[in-house]
Amino acid sequence: MRKITVKVDGMMCGMCESHINDAIRRAFPIQKVTSSHAKGETVILCEQEIDETALCAAIDATGYKALAVRSEPCTKKGLFGFLK
Repeated sequence: MRKITVKVDGMMCGMCESHINDAIRRAFPIQKVTSSHAKGETVILCEQEIDETALCAAIDATGYKALAVRSEPCTKKGLFGFLK
C-alpha cells in the first residue's frame, strides 16, 4: 500500500476538494482519496505507485496546481485505519 501526498494550490472550499478527488478517481485505480483546502493537500491511498507526472497533469487539468508530490509506504492498522 502506498500513501501519496500532493500539495495543491488553489483549493478554496469543499467543492474544490470534490473536483480534485473526482479527477483522481477517474484517472487512477486508487483505494481512497481525501483533499483538504485548509491544509492545501490531497492524500491518496493506492496499491501501486502512480506516475507522478500523470498525477500532476490530472490535478492541473482541473484548474488547480499540483506543487509537490511525496510517496511513502503505508501499512494497514486495524480494520479501518492506516498508519505509516
